Amino acid sequence: QVPLVESGGGLVTPGGSLRLSCTASELTLEDRTVGWFRQAPGKEREGVACITTSGGTYYEDDVKGRFTISRDNTQNTVYLQMNNLRPEDTAVYYCAAGSSIVVVPIPEFYNTWGQGTQVTVSS
Repeated sequence: QVPLVESGGGLVTPGGSLRLSCTASELTLEDRTVGWFRQAPGKEREGVACITTSGGTYYEDDVKGRFTISRDNTQNTVYLQMNNLRPEDTAVYYCAAGSSIVVVPIPEFYNTWGQGTQVTVSS
């Protein structure tokens, strides 16, 4: 069973919005820092945002003001609201859980991953 499951990806036109969800079946996300990452074809996986156990957030510069990460502990779910999407946001988006001491979305700091969801921004 996959420990984390992403959903909400799809095809959207530039300027549009999507909300990604990350749910867990075998671990409690409330106790972990959760990050969102993306990987475009031919590129390395990169961090997008993360949220700590206390609700602190971190965003990479190119998504600041457009993306919002949040968590609903009652649903054991972390969300990534993506607004004003651009073609360069096209990628497979992954969520991952790391230790509670992690405060930045650096992939090597996270040890539990989902399988990803495709986001395509195109007219």
